[in-house]
Amino acid sequence: MKVVVLGCGYVGLELGRQLTAAGHDVVGVRRSDAGLEAVADAGLDPVRADVTEPETLADVPDADWVVFAASSGGRGADAARRVFVDGLQNAVDAFAARESPPARLVYTSSTGVYGDHDGDWVDEATTLDPTTDKTRVLARAEEVALSAPFSSTVTRFAGLYGPDRYRLERYLEGPVTEGYLNMVHRDDAAGAVRFALERDVDDVLLVVDDEPVSKWEFADWLADACGVACPEKRTKTERLAAGDLSEAARRRILTSKRCSNERLRTLGYEFAYPTFRAGYRAAIDAYRRDV
Repeated sequence: MKVVVLGCGYVGLELGRQLTAAGHDVVGVRRSDAGLEAVADAGLDPVRADVTEPETLADVPDADWVVFAASSGGRGADAARRVFVDGLQNAVDAFAARESPPARLVYTSSTGVYGDHDGDWVDEATTLDPTTDKTRVLARAEEVALSAPFSSTVTRFAGLYGPDRYRLERYLEGPVTEGYLNMVHRDDAAGAVRFALERDVDDVLLVVDDEPVSKWEFADWLADACGVACPEKRTKTERLAAGDLSEAARRRILTSKRCSNERLRTLGYEFAYPTFRAGYRAAIDAYRRDV
């Protein structure tokens, strides 16, 4: 199959490598010279375009499958809206107007759209309740994807980690605020998208590993594995009392849920890293070698 990955970054590059290894032809779309170089280094075909500039999408070839994995660069809700809502709509319109439109679109979303569930379990059937401007943008983008005039899938990623994103110091040095972690290794985030494409998975797919874990438990496990003292802990009340949080950060701290991967497992996806215990092993080994 011919696959176009719009916003071929952290997950997109790994997705491209997996799809190429499986025999697919992959085009990675980026807007910067550095991004295009990364696409080429991954063995993919680089094409320059920007989803926020719809005229540039004419340079992107036709595809059987389109993956929208663009990033807003960690900026605020307005930037997110330009990329995830307007940019996604631009992409849908551009490909829908072609003589050979794609058979499937996959949009990569976030479990942030669920909002707060007081530590309870959520799955694909759970009603969305985004609590920040940015997560409301992501929920709106899901509507754009699911209303596309071709088959579409929304993959809701839990917290991504993996090469260059282990952030060990964040948990080893502390202090660590209570709450749940829902995580997925980059390779499995990409693997789940590949799985959704190759198996024609419709609608929504929650992409998270087997074991949501409390931040305190994770921090103590990581410290023990790295051979260091357990970090200082803080309750949510203590962290909020510091008074130095933005409103968005405050809402994130108050948001608690455990994400279920039952549908992904039932469909037959096999994780490379079923839990953080396997996924963090390379980072732990590297840390212990360096200390």
